[in-house]
Amino acid sequence: MMGKRRGHKNDDSFVLFDVVYEDGARSSRRKIPAADVGGLDGDKAVGALIEAQDRKIAELSGVKRGPVKSFIRSPGQ
Repeated sequence: MMGKRRGHKNDDSFVLFDVVYEDGARSSRRKIPAADVGGLDGDKAVGALIEAQDRKIAELSGVKRGPVKSFIRSPGQ
């Protein structure tokens, strides 16, 4: 009898960021596609992607986020 094969979730296609907003609110482990991190724009591109995610979330939920103050890569990556 063969046991159940367990795979592990490989999340290398994303980089996780912790976001701090100007009002002091925090959002942890926000997923940004790894292909969009780095390159010529670097952090500017990540900031724009986080803001685009916030706009989409606000559109769906009706709750708007304030401006992003800072973001860093989540620990443990």
